[in-house]
Amino acid sequence: MSNNRDKRYNNAGRVLGELRHRNRLPANGGCGCPIIIEGRRDGIALRKLGFTGPIEQVNRGWDQSRFVTHIYEKYGILNNVDQGCSICLLMDWDRTGGRLQKKLGERFLAFGMLVDNATRMELVRSMKPEGRTVEGLGAHADKLRPYIDMFDPEGIDEQ
Repeated sequence: MSNNRDKRYNNAGRVLGELRHRNRLPANGGCGCPIIIEGRRDGIALRKLGFTGPIEQVNRGWDQSRFVTHIYEKYGILNNVDQGCSICLLMDWDRTGGRLQKKLGERFLAFGMLVDNATRMELVRSMKPEGRTVEGLGAHADKLRPYIDMFDPEGIDEQ
């Protein structure tokens, strides 16, 4: 059982480490790729995992059209640093989060934006036994950080 958990945490650590590296501002060696989350507590959890770059919150009192337009105007259709996805969409892996992921993803796609959905899908596979929310990752920060740091060692210095 513990071996299975190690493997799952390693997979989660890999995608979170890659995302943390892309999220870091270019001045600190990253790409400045923003992470789109549902609410404030999701952001707190990501900060506990060592994320230092831009995090944008969906639940800010705006309708979806205004939010999507704001993100498009601020970040464009692809990342200027590495020409990869311009944003990472990271909604919870419950039913509501799944619907929001799909709906926002379609709206960003309509603008021609490249969206990272793969990170969320790997977290769904790896972290479902531990919970179904981005916020819930914060409770596992102490266990996940060593795995994340293996894949993003530069992030250790920023803490």
